[in-house]
Amino acid sequence: MPRFYCPAPLQTGLALSLPAGAARHVQVLRMQPGDSITLFNGEGGEFDATVTRMGRSDVEVEVGAHHPVEREALRAVHLLAGITANERMDWLVEKATELGVASITPLMAERSVLKLKGERADKKRAHWQAVAVAAAEQCGRNRVPVVHAAVSLTEWLKKAPTGQRWVLSLSAGTQPLSQMPQAEPVTVLSGPEGGLSPTEEALALAGGFAPVSLGPRVLRAETAPLAVLALSA
Repeated sequence: MPRFYCPAPLQTGLALSLPAGAARHVQVLRMQPGDSITLFNGEGGEFDATVTRMGRSDVEVEVGAHHPVEREALRAVHLLAGITANERMDWLVEKATELGVASITPLMAERSVLKLKGERADKKRAHWQAVAVAAAEQCGRNRVPVVHAAVSLTEWLKKAPTGQRWVLSLSAGTQPLSQMPQAEPVTVLSGPEGGLSPTEEALALAGGFAPVSLGPRVLRAETAPLAVLALSA
């Protein structure tokens, strides 16, 4: 059954118009009054719903029964991920959402090819959040991970949340991920193409990040954080 994110208060028996994005998707699927869909608003569980009206640009539905279904990972993993080039960041956001990431903070690292600020940064954040919404709709999650504003490592450390911190590192002295304490939540720091600079890695270690390794192979910037998520699910 098609699933749609509807960031609005939902309750059984409520009649409402779908948000523009969801309405367009319903129209693309050529659904008709009487067809069934699933709605979720990120506040927990999901609702049955029935299409009641198809307009030219709007779709009305009636909300049905609520199902307290959750498909979240056992551990809350927050990614602080170096911004990668081209469409690789889109791919990272999509797959991280599918693998259960709790939140994503794009990191403006020294070696990031894509530089963001101002209006361009706002548009990219909105785009990545939309990618996360679409991935949640597809994979069955009823909670959408927040994509935070892009920050530098120095800025992040000034407002750093509590919890365990890991930095993916190729330096000597790292510990295998499998040997790290299984506490939650955890923030995982990974670099862009070319990795973190020596200055950034030193700053991370001074800021309480423990260096961890995923093994002897060098993984791409968009692959390494996904491996952590897969191992932590």
